[in-house]
Amino acid sequence: MAPEDFAFISGMLKQRSGLIIGPDKLYLLESRLSPLARRRGLPGLTELIAEMRKPSAEELRRDVTDAMTTNETSFFRDIKPFEEMRTFALPDLLAKRADRRQLRIWSAAASTGQEAYTLAMLFKEMGVRLDGWRLEIIGTDLSNEVLDKARAATYSQFEVQRGLPITLLVKYFEQDGEHWRLKQPIRSMVNFRQHNLLNGSSSLGTFDVIFCRNVLIYFDQETKRKVLEDLRKVLAPDGYLFLGGAETVLGITDKFRPLPDHRGVYAPA
Repeated sequence: MAPEDFAFISGMLKQRSGLIIGPDKLYLLESRLSPLARRRGLPGLTELIAEMRKPSAEELRRDVTDAMTTNETSFFRDIKPFEEMRTFALPDLLAKRADRRQLRIWSAAASTGQEAYTLAMLFKEMGVRLDGWRLEIIGTDLSNEVLDKARAATYSQFEVQRGLPITLLVKYFEQDGEHWRLKQPIRSMVNFRQHNLLNGSSSLGTFDVIFCRNVLIYFDQETKRKVLEDLRKVLAPDGYLFLGGAETVLGITDKFRPLPDHRGVYAPA
């Protein structure tokens, strides 16, 4: 790839999504964007980038950004955060919110919805303990394409086999040919919206819990700081932030503090 083409596409991705693509990630550009080029009838990335440079190519630039920022996800991914939610954060918040009986949870960079729906199933499994509570789960992502799939809540056999206990599959899904669809009571617990983490989040309101897992690893240090400080503005003072296992706030911002006995869980400082 010509240096000027790489500079153009890497600069566009950073500006639009915060994603950092170094020269060592050329293979990622090739694997993610070659199918998009073929769908557009273009021979390769050089021609795709030439099309992207045109002033009228906003839809193509959006499609390229979507293709590069669609990340890996699964039900109950890295089970530990959901155990921390069930055994630590949620009981604490239920006690704190007993007067108003309302909780708002945000699944940021929700991709195709598995994390948000995992939280919905976790709450549903609590049964009568949450009777009379208003639970609002918001799932957001930069990509409208993955949000459409999240709203459809229909997953392949492979997708439901990854991390989802068979008891929950039978209880909360119905088979539709070769796919599985979440039943309406779980689907109705989650509201999906398009949202760019780089643009601030005040329009979403205040949350008691924010899951923002395996997102910061794609950003440079300054973008991580900006995103974390924006998250702090919309997290309740006694709420909780969940990050991925390879992520931390240490050395980035003093707006959060890690909770030593709860790996991956952070509280406002």
